[in-house]
Amino acid sequence: MNIAESYVKLVLAVGRHDADYVDAYYGPDEWKTEANSAAVPLPELQRRATELVAEVGDTSTLDPRRKACLLGQLQALVARVQMLRGTRFSFDDEARVLYDVTPPVNTEQHFLDIVSRLDGALPGRGPVPERYVSYREQFVIPPAKLDAVFQAGIAAGRERTARHIPLPPNESFVVEYVTDKPWSGYNWYQGRYRSVIQVNTSLPIYIDRAVDLACHEGYPGHHVYNALLERTLVRERGWVEFTVYPLFSPQSLIAEGTANYGIELALPGAERVAFERDVLFPLAGLPPSSVDGYYAIQTLVRELSYAGNEAARRYLDGEIDAAAAIEWLERYALMAPSVARQRIRFFDTYRSYVINYSLGQDLVRAYVEREAGPDADRRWDVFAELLASPRLPSSLSSPSA
Repeated sequence: MNIAESYVKLVLAVGRHDADYVDAYYGPDEWKTEANSAAVPLPELQRRATELVAEVGDTSTLDPRRKACLLGQLQALVARVQMLRGTRFSFDDEARVLYDVTPPVNTEQHFLDIVSRLDGALPGRGPVPERYVSYREQFVIPPAKLDAVFQAGIAAGRERTARHIPLPPNESFVVEYVTDKPWSGYNWYQGRYRSVIQVNTSLPIYIDRAVDLACHEGYPGHHVYNALLERTLVRERGWVEFTVYPLFSPQSLIAEGTANYGIELALPGAERVAFERDVLFPLAGLPPSSVDGYYAIQTLVRELSYAGNEAARRYLDGEIDAAAAIEWLERYALMAPSVARQRIRFFDTYRSYVINYSLGQDLVRAYVEREAGPDADRRWDVFAELLASPRLPSSLSSPSA
């Protein structure tokens, strides 16, 4: 059995113990059947994975990037098995062993300063969190209009992506609306350039989330990322390890970081505001005249993107309980109480995975803009190359990684 096949079978075997672990698989059916036939004990999986780490480290026949990526993925697999066996890492240590990054630390004063700047931008008087939640309620997409708005966002993301990235033939996805999930949206990649994108409608969906979800889950985000990996690495190079995607692994920081950065790449600044004003706000039945003010406030709110990470760190490290974490999210992430409670469900399910969104976006942005400079077309080229290549998050900090 070769190294790549052994890795895939290990990931599938871990998935028998962890229902969230295998995010996507489109390799040979018989490998999945084999994994499902009997659960391999966790100590045995840890032993096999540790041996495979040594084998990959000793080999000199693999492409260097491929080798580094396999090692990183395997080392994360060992750590995840240790967690399933009862090992508890701190938030920061867990992020390092699973996602190959060290999360930044922000003080409470950092978020207080940003919230104080919002005080003068929001209408009304009183505490900023309550005023923001009240203000944002004006921008909820009516349920009956949600699909039309979302489909328009998808079309815009695809059209802009296709200008710069040759997409695989017949790629497509379907959209499903679901409820009672710990996440707002999810892409389930099926292989053969197909995805199922699910949108959680249990909570109100604000107008800015239409573009965010359409681009993040679809174009040029997760759907494009997985399709390019399948075309470039699996079909063209035969690197079968990419037929499986373990969620708790360094690959997720690349996936979430590119998906978030892809939003601003596809619809930057003023272009997004114009699209929202001319297309999405009318489709949602919202007043186009309110676009500029809404996105001026949203620009400030985005500076609070790391507030959720701090809540997760304190909560998962046992420094605060769920009630205190909800209060933190309401105060510094400006979440409505129902959204904050949903976020705690996310922390409970996915733990330090939360760092992949904000930190991933910042790392990908810094890498692309360092490599490409101000040239917008060149940024798309660097972004596309990043999507279709084996990468570890730590490599993004090195020039021409």
